[in-house]
Amino acid sequence: MAINGYTNKLRVEPGQKIKFMINCETHEKYQAEIVQLIHGDVNPEGPGLKIKTIETNINKEYAGRRQNIYSGSYIHVPDDGLFRNIQSFTLQAMIWPTTPDKGVQGLLTKWNDSTKAGYGLFIDESGCLALWIGDGSGKVEKITTEKKLVERCWFLVGASFDASTGTVTVFQKPIVETFNGRFSLRYSLENMTAHATAVIKLKPKADNDAPFIMAGFFHGKDSNRNIVKGIYNGKIDRPRVADRPLKQEEMEQCVNTPFDDLVAAWDFAANIGRTGIAEPSKIIDQSENKLHGTAVNLPARAMTGYNWTGDEHHFVHAPEQYGAIHFHDDDLTDAQWEVDFEFDIPDHFKSGVYAAHVKAGEEEDYVTFFVRPKKGTATAKIALLIPTASYLAYANTKFHDGPLTQLMTARAPIIEEHDLYLMEHQEFGHSTYETHSDGSGTCYSSPLRPILNMRPKVKINLSPSLWQFNADLHLVDWLTEKGYDFDVITDHDLHEEGVDLLKPYNVLLTGSHPEYYSKDMLDGIEEYQHLGGRFVYLGGNGFYWIIQYNPENPEIIEVRKKHAVNTWKAEAGELHLSFSGEYGGIWRHRGRAPQKLTGVGFVAQGFDVSSYYRRNPDSFDPRVSWIFEGIGTDELIGNFGLVGGGAAGLELDAYDLSLGTPAETLLLASSEGHTVTYNPVTEELFSPGPGLSGAENPKVRADITYFPTPNGGAVFSTGSIAFLGSLSHNKYDNNVSQILGNVLNKFMLDEPLSWETVGSHQAVGS
Repeated sequence: MAINGYTNKLRVEPGQKIKFMINCETHEKYQAEIVQLIHGDVNPEGPGLKIKTIETNINKEYAGRRQNIYSGSYIHVPDDGLFRNIQSFTLQAMIWPTTPDKGVQGLLTKWNDSTKAGYGLFIDESGCLALWIGDGSGKVEKITTEKKLVERCWFLVGASFDASTGTVTVFQKPIVETFNGRFSLRYSLENMTAHATAVIKLKPKADNDAPFIMAGFFHGKDSNRNIVKGIYNGKIDRPRVADRPLKQEEMEQCVNTPFDDLVAAWDFAANIGRTGIAEPSKIIDQSENKLHGTAVNLPARAMTGYNWTGDEHHFVHAPEQYGAIHFHDDDLTDAQWEVDFEFDIPDHFKSGVYAAHVKAGEEEDYVTFFVRPKKGTATAKIALLIPTASYLAYANTKFHDGPLTQLMTARAPIIEEHDLYLMEHQEFGHSTYETHSDGSGTCYSSPLRPILNMRPKVKINLSPSLWQFNADLHLVDWLTEKGYDFDVITDHDLHEEGVDLLKPYNVLLTGSHPEYYSKDMLDGIEEYQHLGGRFVYLGGNGFYWIIQYNPENPEIIEVRKKHAVNTWKAEAGELHLSFSGEYGGIWRHRGRAPQKLTGVGFVAQGFDVSSYYRRNPDSFDPRVSWIFEGIGTDELIGNFGLVGGGAAGLELDAYDLSLGTPAETLLLASSEGHTVTYNPVTEELFSPGPGLSGAENPKVRADITYFPTPNGGAVFSTGSIAFLGSLSHNKYDNNVSQILGNVLNKFMLDEPLSWETVGSHQAVGS
């Protein structure tokens, strides 16, 4: 894993340029070549790795170099004479620390750590509030309250320095209300309050080549990047700077009524609009000096502030109560590496799944990207919708070995090389399935970093085989082997272009797990169905979580989790998406259950072995007999496969009229024989109890369904993540492959599908 990289964007079209950023740690040179990815599963029971080299002008040797990642979010305010020329000063803020004992953390700092020059308000190595003053000669005064801050409690913290007398004052005052923090009782306020005064001779050297940093402190430069250390974990609200020493009473007044003569009075709620935060990285100074800042690595916005009352849970309706930003020492939205090479996509380049294969000695990486047709064009009747939003949600997932993993899989998980590497290198950032180092959930994910599980050959230890990207290559391989022409498009394209992206295609195929969806994406597919498009849903747990794309950089997604199957839960009052103001969580809870779109929706999951389907009476309806041409009456469907040994497994979707499955839907087949590790998902339960597992509960199943849509369209769904893993069995000659071929051949036809149509059609391809 000593060589890795990423691109400046996930998708590109002919005529556009894509940039590659490569980290090569142990070799002076490396080779790069563009390859087409067809099959990435190295399971010896399958067809094996299929990667095709594409001749391009970037296929050559490059100089290797180490490129570092500096994770952690903070606010950068450019250096200014008002900070440099300051003599006396006051620093203050409302803070909600989450890891006060982790070591030194910067709060509000004009500090150069390499020269020990400047001034700043810190949490020190003992977890206490402290003011640091350094003269640049190596001498530093650190004045502390000597009372530890308490995690997840709001404090007004402040420090002042009077240059004329050398007097320093540092204080912390807990702000405890019923809703705003860890406690609601006020009996312990005295134990959390502190006030310290000292007289020092040292004067700060503020002209120190350091910017003003909130939630960290400046350490130095790496090329054109700032190195910020001491990243703070927790929330900050209403930070202020004055060029005179304020009394505590004045600081308290400044929280909500800033004095006109303040150097800076930042308001993190100032750019909250009716549809969320249009510029999440913009930090507004409301003082006359307009010392605006930039949020780096996207700390969490739309967070409850010190004054949240619990009465309003939507930040756009009470922005004054959402003036906090939550910083994390492991946030990462842009590694900011330098570009190593660029690739201009030729006009004739075929749409598909590609990568830059970079290799140094025995070390290698595949830096994946997707090529779509030029905007407004299509080169095939079939479109494969690559679930890039879901890939981001799972980017660099760390499913570690442990009791929970073993219970979920009913086996001792195998730790892969990329698992070990990510355990050792937390700086590569999290998926939306991890919590940050302070226990809060990861709500943003970006492709502007190496994503080590969006590569061929990668398996995950939570499932019997593959998940997401490599599982979807099973379909790419099948389409290629069967001779179907198809275009690759992505979630990002669908979000931006909607139904216009889909209109040219007769058929739209999903991958195995299209789980994360924005409203615009759902609208696009629904409109496509109404226009007569044919939609084939080939996965499980699809169309589930509500997401939004960053309005400043649409490569980045946001999700907020709470009332569903998840690995973290949003804090009270923080379920709405900062990017758009939408209610977060799952679509089912916003009245848009996936059954309405596909006929089936998420009902159960299990991660030991997969099962098979058995035909239902509806499968013998003459109107859909063509789907089962070549399939025996009592033939078990998919009792084989590369993902758990069957076509029905991992996460299962079922027919449910009460949740919106169209009345015309035919229930063609259902899975059976699932194990005790398969259980209903939380939104299916009113109360837990015995007898709910797959071994006992007939509702734990995957359903294959079909229903017609207006203007000669139709929807076919398989309801299982494992389904695609069965396509290549017996050299692609099997009943799962046969059924999908029957559906695809019918759906490709140019004439409208008739609900009464009966008959066969000649297969396409080999």
